[in-house]
Amino acid sequence: MTSSGSSHDNSTKHEQVLQYIQNLKIGTKLSVRPIAKALGVSEGTAYKAFKEAEAAGLVSTKERIGTVRIDRKRREALDQLTFGEVAEIVEGRLYGGAAGLEKTLHKFVIGAMELDAMLRYIDEGSLLIVGNRVGAHRCALEEGAGVLITGGFEPSEEVIALADDRALPIISSRHDTFTVASMINRAMYDRLIKRKIMLIEDIVTFSRPADVLRVGATVFDYHKLSRECGYSRFPVVDERGKVVGMMTAKDAVGAPEEGEVERLMTKHPITAAPNITVPSAAHTMAAEGIDLLPIVDRHRKLLGVVTRQEVLDAMRFAGKQPQSGETFEDLMWTGFMASAVQGQHELGIMYKGAITPQMSGALGMVSEGVLATLMTQAARKMIRETIKRDYSMESMTTYYVRPVQIDREITIIPRALEMSRKFTKLEIEVNDNQGLAAKAMMTAQMIDPY
Repeated sequence: MTSSGSSHDNSTKHEQVLQYIQNLKIGTKLSVRPIAKALGVSEGTAYKAFKEAEAAGLVSTKERIGTVRIDRKRREALDQLTFGEVAEIVEGRLYGGAAGLEKTLHKFVIGAMELDAMLRYIDEGSLLIVGNRVGAHRCALEEGAGVLITGGFEPSEEVIALADDRALPIISSRHDTFTVASMINRAMYDRLIKRKIMLIEDIVTFSRPADVLRVGATVFDYHKLSRECGYSRFPVVDERGKVVGMMTAKDAVGAPEEGEVERLMTKHPITAAPNITVPSAAHTMAAEGIDLLPIVDRHRKLLGVVTRQEVLDAMRFAGKQPQSGETFEDLMWTGFMASAVQGQHELGIMYKGAITPQMSGALGMVSEGVLATLMTQAARKMIRETIKRDYSMESMTTYYVRPVQIDREITIIPRALEMSRKFTKLEIEVNDNQGLAAKAMMTAQMIDPY
């Protein structure tokens, strides 16, 4: 009994720290020791709460800046950088205005002009990127803009005081202006790509309570819940909301009504984190033959559930969205065009394109990794264009017959050797003007129509 009471007390203190952090003003700096002392908890308890708060997006810890209370950022705003994120990207040091680290900025201004001309471009929410120009630092802060000093220069004490007063960060980076601008542009470009990637947390309504069975429930309770909601698969949770099992119709068959679910359920069920991708969840559900997937935090506490239908609907929606930003695969595939293979069945499609210098490997020929990527791209395009489905690769055996020269045109021909609702086997050929250059055998698991 003593052990149980102690565990409950620690859990309460842990939640107290999280609640305390959540009530702090956005931009507040915080550390483990003072909060532990203020709340009368151990530093270990406070540290664990800090880590959970960081995982939940309540605080952010950055090198040379410290831990700061932040506003939970929505994925819809991934293309908007905060001053704190800029500081991290450019490996900067914060000198003042820590309270404004989580403010978002809408544009960057390069200070490579006279001050009067520069002021026409600076407004509230912008970031001035400039060297050691004290007058420009002061004017930017007065206009409501943050300041990023390049070249490793330090701001004056007067400017630091003004930054603190206006809650506008002033950051110094050792990199030059061109390098800093390139680093920021790269980060923003990556975020455009991330917006295209749909995660489970984007489609699950965590505020909506899931239909669950609790430890101590009976088969009678299972049948009652099944009739009420129309489902036959439910997570089983303990008194703390942690998933301890999964109860299905198969488990309940032939069991007495008074039988307890924890004796019949599947223990240690498959679960998923909220930050996994939708295709990954689809692959897991297809591979395991399940129609309901519990979404849990890192302590296995139930956050919500996602159905197979919700996952498939999300994949269909994502497949129809315009591309934002280009990945390496997209760049490799640029210039490849589809055409029909003469004399083949209706799935006969080939893709023609040129090998560019960027595709070269260590020996000056096309990189083997690039060639493999082009083959998988061709296979995916063929399946999407012909039967409106997608796949998750299981295995691929590749044979490189001979090297392919740079600037040479190649033809990639994917052929379906066997295709069913669940699996497909493909043969992929790469030919250039000298004939067969590479060949691959691929086995993949099919994903329902996107």
